[in-house]
Amino acid sequence: MTPPGFDVRPLTAADLDAALLLSATLVHAPRWPRSVWAAVLNPHPHPRRIALGVFSTAELAGFAVAVLAPPEAELESIAVAVSFQRRGLARALLADLDACLRAAAVDTLLLEVRVSNAPAQALYRSLDFVQIGLRPGYYAEPPEDALILRRALC
Repeated sequence: MTPPGFDVRPLTAADLDAALLLSATLVHAPRWPRSVWAAVLNPHPHPRRIALGVFSTAELAGFAVAVLAPPEAELESIAVAVSFQRRGLARALLADLDACLRAAAVDTLLLEVRVSNAPAQALYRSLDFVQIGLRPGYYAEPPEDALILRRALC
């Protein structure tokens, strides 16, 4: 359920600058260049992606991006602006993403998370993600291992 005063909708090319700006302000957000964001927000991307944003009025408060390979999908990124954290926005993004993934014949969602990112791990575990592996040295800047988490969408 989306908190009052917020709206979740697909991101479009018009949201490109806002997504870049938001990513630049967050430690754990991707540092994707403009060209990658443009590919993600392409209405017909290959591979197929779902990119959702959560908005407060016209301000982008957070986003989630998943790449689809039915029957699985991988959460490439989820981020919420610091000023909007702890309001249930990541949970709302994941709920809407789940609905989109189910409609796309996806039954499993995978993700990687930094071993040091305890708040994200707590969120994922509260949403029934389970650890299925470890990727040593997966992250750069700074170098760090990643936990691989999985959740069934059925």
